[in-house]
Amino acid sequence: MSNIQLIIEERAADIGNFLVGRLLPFREKRSVGPFVFIDHMGPAQLKNYQNLDVPPHPHIGLSTLTYLFEGAIFHRDSLGTEMEIQPGAVNWMTAGKGVVHSERTPEYLRTSEKSLHGLQIWVALPKHLEQTEPTFHHTEAKDIPQWEQDGVQIKLIAGKAFGKKSPVPVHSPLYFLEIKSKNAVSINIGEHLFGESALYILEGSIKNDGHEYTPKQILVAKDTKLCTMELAENTTIYIFGGEAFPEQRYIHWNFVSSDKEMIEKAKYDWLEQKFPKVPNETEFVPLPDYSLPKR
Repeated sequence: MSNIQLIIEERAADIGNFLVGRLLPFREKRSVGPFVFIDHMGPAQLKNYQNLDVPPHPHIGLSTLTYLFEGAIFHRDSLGTEMEIQPGAVNWMTAGKGVVHSERTPEYLRTSEKSLHGLQIWVALPKHLEQTEPTFHHTEAKDIPQWEQDGVQIKLIAGKAFGKKSPVPVHSPLYFLEIKSKNAVSINIGEHLFGESALYILEGSIKNDGHEYTPKQILVAKDTKLCTMELAENTTIYIFGGEAFPEQRYIHWNFVSSDKEMIEKAKYDWLEQKFPKVPNETEFVPLPDYSLPKR
């Protein structure tokens, strides 16, 4: 019997002036371990007059992970951070009790043709850290653990697996792995994983128990561990998961919490502009109409 419990197709979503493929949450699967939200950005080829511009917007109760395959994004936040992220590096921002950030095309690329492609991920915080002070951490590509094993290239982008640890300062037991194959190969990595597991196919294809799966699909494992699979040549997959929290997580707009009242408070705080400001930014994303509090 196949170890695949659920197949989630990538769905288009609009984040303003940029279309992304939404992978999580899904109506039948709201989270995988602590991972509650995943967007696949691009691949997009932008003209010299097209740019990514996501004005300041707030978060609570989560950490954001940005990982690029192509292009560059300039991050500013209410902590005063100004950081450009490039392919292979990790931006890890922990919102805690509240943070505001913007994401834009860097100035030196704004009048040039450019590409943009990557993943943006939300990881829920443990209940006791949901109101922690916000922090930001940047990890360079060269510092991400990577190695060759069983005929594939593996990167441990975040968390712990294979007896290794990423320098990204995560807050609960989890893993986020990149696996690349140049040639067709069969692997079994289940013994290295724990908790809930899922797999996203970026390019190429995999086979599992006689079934073939192709890009823009997330495969959620039935028994919390991914079993033996065959990777076609030139395949790239991302495996993510970890230990789920005992409490349910609620998601509304950019807010994540185990307490609905904290989300309601965050709505009012953003509506009344009580969140901290991002230096050198004057715009902001308004609270969506569907989120307007009713009092």
